[in-house]
Amino acid sequence: MTATTKKDEKTGAPAGAAAPQEGQQTTAVQKQTITPSERFTNMVMARFSGLAGAAIELSGYQKRLVQQYFISIDMALKAAEEKRLKKDEKKRDPLPVTWENVNLEQLALDVVACSKIGYDPAIANHISMVPYKNNTTKKYDISFQEGYRGRELKARKYGFEVPDNVFAELVYKNDHFKPLKKDARRDVESFEFSVSENPFDRGEIVGGFYYHEYYDEPRKNKLMFYSKADIEKRKPEYASAEFWGGKKTKWEDGKPAGSEHVDGWYVEMMWKTLFRMAYGVIPIDSEKIDENLVQMLEREKHFESLREQDPDEALIDKRNTQLQQGTGTKKLNTAAVPDGDEPTRKAIATDVQYEDIREQDGGNGQEQPADGSLFGTERKGPSF
Repeated sequence: MTATTKKDEKTGAPAGAAAPQEGQQTTAVQKQTITPSERFTNMVMARFSGLAGAAIELSGYQKRLVQQYFISIDMALKAAEEKRLKKDEKKRDPLPVTWENVNLEQLALDVVACSKIGYDPAIANHISMVPYKNNTTKKYDISFQEGYRGRELKARKYGFEVPDNVFAELVYKNDHFKPLKKDARRDVESFEFSVSENPFDRGEIVGGFYYHEYYDEPRKNKLMFYSKADIEKRKPEYASAEFWGGKKTKWEDGKPAGSEHVDGWYVEMMWKTLFRMAYGVIPIDSEKIDENLVQMLEREKHFESLREQDPDEALIDKRNTQLQQGTGTKKLNTAAVPDGDEPTRKAIATDVQYEDIREQDGGNGQEQPADGSLFGTERKGPSF
């Protein structure tokens, strides 16, 4: 009796032959349909595991954050490259700001740390990404800039004795504000506050306050109030008139043509500054510190050290010119200011959605504004 080979009912191929072919086709389809953000996530996990010497596990939510980081960085690089290409060829930095020129090893470490902390670039004022050129490595480092909502997240996750409620208010001339500080007759700090009878005619801003409230331990409640001048001291040194209001140079055909006044978003900037102060004074709990927070704090110090290397007046004039032209910044420069009762340190005083691009000057380590991007209009995507 002659044995017959069993055929696959669908393909007619010998049993066992069709399955590998089908699997190979499925794998090919998966490779073709994987998105750039998914490839980025895989690259981050692979590089982090290689650097850390152990496999990295990310939750589904953390993987989504990593994909959001890719989108945000991609946009930042593209915008910067467009600016770089618009510059005169003699003044243009020769190094394109593309994925090929990004320090991916360091980026993988930072991305994993940020995702585990929970910074979400899809939420306004949480976190923003800014490329900085590092002339030592001839690569672009990506700085993760914490927004005012990101500061709130960090304080609530890592803070020591975090208040149950934190709120900040600006006070106008026609408002009623009376601080009630602790004294021999009062155990709990409080305040009286009400807007003017006409809420649409409150007068000019005269100051502001924030209040830390502890529901179960009201004796810990803390009230801090500041004059208008005190709040404005936290204003970035190179604050743009587009945001804080004031005069800016008017440019026509690339040349200065007098000045013009812009209203900006002064009220919003003042309130955000106060909000940052309210959360900035909450100390970090040493028992809550993890490797992710340490990683981000170290990176903050790295970029702050670059900013501290900008003392010469020529560089200041160059930055101011770029601010006036609108070629150097779309986000306020981070200023060196102490927040409330914090130890003196550099801190971001305000936050908006976009950031200026800076590079490190190769001659003396000074950081200078730069331009660059990810995909040019005729470029391919990232190679990872």
